[in-house]
Amino acid sequence: MKRENFKNKIGFILSCSGAAIGLGNIWLFSWKVGKYGGGAFLIPYFIFMVLFAIVGLIGEISLGRMMKRGVLGVTTYFPKSMIGKIAPYISISSVWGIYTFYVIVFGWVLKYFCMYITGDIINKNYESYFFNFAGTSKSIPWHLLGIILSVIIISLGISKGIEKFNKIVMPIMFILFIFLLFKSLTLKGAQEGIYYLLKPDWTKLLELKTWVMALGQAFFTVGISGSALLVYGSYLKKEVSIVDSVVKTCILDTIAALMAGFIIIPAAFAFNLDITSGPALLFITVPTIFENMIGGQLIGSLFFLNIIFAALSSAINLLEVPVDAFIDKFKVTRIKGSILVGSISFIIGLFLDTNINLFGSFADFTNGFLLPLGAGLILAIFFYNLPKEKIFEELNTKKNIGELIYFIGKYIFVPGTFLIILLGILYGSIG
Repeated sequence: MKRENFKNKIGFILSCSGAAIGLGNIWLFSWKVGKYGGGAFLIPYFIFMVLFAIVGLIGEISLGRMMKRGVLGVTTYFPKSMIGKIAPYISISSVWGIYTFYVIVFGWVLKYFCMYITGDIINKNYESYFFNFAGTSKSIPWHLLGIILSVIIISLGISKGIEKFNKIVMPIMFILFIFLLFKSLTLKGAQEGIYYLLKPDWTKLLELKTWVMALGQAFFTVGISGSALLVYGSYLKKEVSIVDSVVKTCILDTIAALMAGFIIIPAAFAFNLDITSGPALLFITVPTIFENMIGGQLIGSLFFLNIIFAALSSAINLLEVPVDAFIDKFKVTRIKGSILVGSISFIIGLFLDTNINLFGSFADFTNGFLLPLGAGLILAIFFYNLPKEKIFEELNTKKNIGELIYFIGKYIFVPGTFLIILLGILYGSIG
């Protein structure tokens, strides 16, 4: 079966950006910046984006393009590697597990968007409403809708599904971001939030936790997993520059995160709301902002529409990993593989729908442990098992840049992934 390709570089970059720009940018980034010192948080974040996000993605995408297969290709491309026999299954399990709980949260977003469209969101006690909805059977229909949407796009294939979807929604998403940003920054009292974001609290740089959380955000935000962007790389034409594409992807990802921060935090300051409210920020604090804003129903609708775009673009990347593995392993058609994987994900997810504690434990295990473990093992195979010259050939960049990427990948990124696992155990979830 001939393997599809992305039609062009722009489609590939937008698809990688769609995979990277998800709830982690809009949801987690904003409250981490709020909790860990505003501008101070951005300094270690940018450092770790270079050391982990850029180098990790370059290695992952390069390996996929080199093999011209998804992550299961590791088992045959490196037949003498014992790690290579188990690492792909760890990576697939982690990404499939993340999709399983991620699409539930996507369902919550779909529910909120529909409530803004119909006006049902008005005059709600958002805290009690959210906790009476999340973790109950009420979320199941929305969870199913999230599954259906992502399965449909994946079933259409690479160029007609993933690439076409991202070419349409990514520009729209950034246009909506600009509108929402203008609205937020012009609110009375928003200047305090801007000041908070831009002026670093230098004392926070002396706190280890600021650096730990910045490391977690940089690692997890761009979708490094050892397989998610690897599978996109396997659809990439040889003439496309991986280094240039990854740098642009990380820039777009960071811009989206910063824009989300400058939308949410100044607005929270304008209405004297808690900016350190953690994950509740998106479903409790943000609706409170829109309730107190002129035209809040319309603006809230646009905001949650934007989150739908971000969440769905990431969900289809996560789903593509196990679907590609099923196609590779069992030689099924893309449509059959998409429906089968989506159905299994939904059935497993039903147990998470109705048990919020199980949901949290499952998310922490797959995202905080399995994901960095799979990424570390897969990228260790790439940086340690391949001759340096072969890596340079795949990177196809200037020698000094190639040397730097190779050094950081081998001696900082790979050991760092196992440090991330340890830090996750010590601090709870850092991603």
